[in-house]
Amino acid sequence: MISLRQRLNRGLIIILSMVFAGHWLAADWVIRSVAEKQMLTRLQHDGDSLLDTLTLNAEGQLIFDSSHAGTVYGQAYSGHYFVIQLDGKTYYSSSLQDDVLPFTTEPANTARQFHFPDGPHHQPLLVLSRGFERFGHAITISIAEDLSDIGHDIDHIRLAYLVLTAMVLLIAIALQSNDVRRSLKPLQAARDELAEIAYGRQSQIQARVPAEIKPLVAEVNRLLVLVERRLHQSRTAIGNLAHALKTPLAMLFRLTENSQLDGHAELRDLLQQQTQAIHERIERELKRARISGNMQTASVFNPQQELTALVMLLQNVYAEKNLAIQVNAPDQLINFDREDMLELTGNLLDNACKWADKQVLVSVEHGAGITISVEDDGPGCSAQDMRQLSKRGLRLDEAVQGHGLGLAIVRDIALFYGGTLEIMRSAQLGGLRVSVQFPRWIAAASV
Repeated sequence: MISLRQRLNRGLIIILSMVFAGHWLAADWVIRSVAEKQMLTRLQHDGDSLLDTLTLNAEGQLIFDSSHAGTVYGQAYSGHYFVIQLDGKTYYSSSLQDDVLPFTTEPANTARQFHFPDGPHHQPLLVLSRGFERFGHAITISIAEDLSDIGHDIDHIRLAYLVLTAMVLLIAIALQSNDVRRSLKPLQAARDELAEIAYGRQSQIQARVPAEIKPLVAEVNRLLVLVERRLHQSRTAIGNLAHALKTPLAMLFRLTENSQLDGHAELRDLLQQQTQAIHERIERELKRARISGNMQTASVFNPQQELTALVMLLQNVYAEKNLAIQVNAPDQLINFDREDMLELTGNLLDNACKWADKQVLVSVEHGAGITISVEDDGPGCSAQDMRQLSKRGLRLDEAVQGHGLGLAIVRDIALFYGGTLEIMRSAQLGGLRVSVQFPRWIAAASV
């Protein structure tokens, strides 16, 4: 979907373009109208001058003396022409050179008429025709002027005004776009604070936003408080439940060792299996309760620092094995909940240390996505066993202490973050290689 800023800019550009186009067309019409009005006024004055040249002879006839007309009407095709009609006679200006103008006028029509015929050389003309009555005679005088020169001048003015209008339009668009950008800055600030909340650096949006956005920001802040409260209540409730079940569960374990069940092996085994299943379920749910999610207000995870500290702890736990645990991880913050990542890497490393002979390798790769992998030099397992390893509670060797929940918990965390769990043989160490791959969008959120 197109962004709000792009939508506002596009709408403003369209509106401004329409306004300036209409303004330019209106200005073009005004310029032409003013020019035509000025020309008609001049033609009217020329017609009045020609009317004054008409005299009445002794016989009472009107006489037109062309010598009194302006010199411009005597030059051949000068662009200034006239036609006088009186007493059935028609007088043409010498500038027409015996040509005629392609229009007709009605004698004694006192209304002013103007039209735009083509001249002797097909040039555009403006013609003003007026009817008069003088000394009892009907007179029609038509004055014409070539529009070519003034048309060129008007075209130059139009072009100059078009360039000026385009410049003003571009400046208006730039100023308006800048104003839109400044108006949307509070939204960007709120977005940046949401990222800070995701990284665990703050818990609320504190940016000053416009009145239209305040209800949305207030609702987001309320939801953040509600989610954090619900998460805390959920963890507390599960922890309280697990604590309350510890004593009854311990009693069930002791009952399985009661001597009264010596003659009931089948009942003892069934009781042990069910008690063990309850214990595993409690352990699993306690660990899952710590999965807070990748977009909550939680601390970020630094792979190198956290894994280095975790490795030191495991080397102390498995001191009798004298394990060499190598860490290859970037020293940077990534947008993961720290507790989730410690849970995931802790289970992977713990399993690897249980089965390793001498060497364990943990690596974090940051490329198209983020991949966390743990390898060991232990005996490994068959392809069929690899497909079953992540199932809840499955253990391939009962001699090794544990409940078989580690890889299942790793799988839950990976799925919660949209990642995948992959189990294969280690090409480098020969044992088992367990890797968790997170998608590109998680990597894009790293800082």
